[in-house]
Amino acid sequence: MSKRDYYEILGVERSSDEKEIKKAYRRIAMKNHPDRNPDDPKAEDIFKEATEAYEVLTDKEKRAAYDRFGHEGVGAGAGGFGGGGGAGFSDIFGDVFGDIFGGGGGQRQRGPQPGADLRYTLEIDLEQAVKGTTAKIRIPTLVACNTCDGSGAKKGSSPTTCSTCNGVGQVRMQQGFFAVQQTCPACRGNGKIISDPCGDCRGQGRIEETKTLSVKVPPGVDTGDRIRLSGEGEASPNGGPAGDLYVQMSVKPHPIFQRDGKHLYCEVPISFTDAALGGELDVPTLDGRVKLKIPAETQTGKSFRLRGKGITPVRGGTTGDLICKTVVETPVKLNKRQKELLEELQVSLGGSDEHAPRKKGWFEGVKTFFDDMKL
Repeated sequence: MSKRDYYEILGVERSSDEKEIKKAYRRIAMKNHPDRNPDDPKAEDIFKEATEAYEVLTDKEKRAAYDRFGHEGVGAGAGGFGGGGGAGFSDIFGDVFGDIFGGGGGQRQRGPQPGADLRYTLEIDLEQAVKGTTAKIRIPTLVACNTCDGSGAKKGSSPTTCSTCNGVGQVRMQQGFFAVQQTCPACRGNGKIISDPCGDCRGQGRIEETKTLSVKVPPGVDTGDRIRLSGEGEASPNGGPAGDLYVQMSVKPHPIFQRDGKHLYCEVPISFTDAALGGELDVPTLDGRVKLKIPAETQTGKSFRLRGKGITPVRGGTTGDLICKTVVETPVKLNKRQKELLEELQVSLGGSDEHAPRKKGWFEGVKTFFDDMKL
């Protein structure tokens, strides 16, 4: 039975580079590895076939010979793992899967790990968010033990190198074809053994502490914005740098204003008389108040834009606006005379649509709706 083309086996073009070939082989090998398919001999055959193709196509000399003369060019020795003087299967495995399972043949020295990052939600008022503020916060965290200077060993002693992993914090385990690295069970990945632990931190090198920090909040922040305080996170468990603290902003609801990005919105109640005849009233802003002129015949929902009375974004740019939406208030708790005057007004208006254009349009829409339902 003739052998299949190596490029066809891996599903790559003849012009594919080594990176593309390695990627294709990894995909096939992971899916059809014998350890993953113990009861499927077909998967093992696919795995061996792909490995043979990979061994040839990643060797420059073998690939050149194969491209010129086909299977005859690489000889019968290419038919198995490591045949023909090429790379053995363990070398192939380490080359392709080393980045997944811990780096091929050699163990990597585990360096100091940074401490964990912390997150804190800071609630502030809208005025503080717009103008900026300085807030004091208290953060429970882990800090380096002063007694042992973070080593975890009792004063006068020091940690010793772990004999199980030789200080690298990991051990290599062979599982069938797979060679994987795992955290050293003796030192739990630290690379060192503490035989005489510090009494204050119990050998951890860190103790719990609540820190008080001052956070400078810049003007213009909004809910979801974060401030990073470098080095204010947890202390490292093995002599590395401390983590960072991320302070996330949460702006509390305001009784008057609603915020949308750099713009502010508010509802302005106006009297029935001001809506009909026009008038002028004071509107609050975050830095004082302004006069807002209400034109005659103003309807509920009419919006007025006060430019530059919004918020300057924290990252710069133009200041937003304050948009005031009018709400016409119906008079309440009327006395007898007031009711009589309104009734006289109603009579004088005579029910004319001239004085209620929105009412006219609404009734016309209702009539059209019912007419369409009859069809």
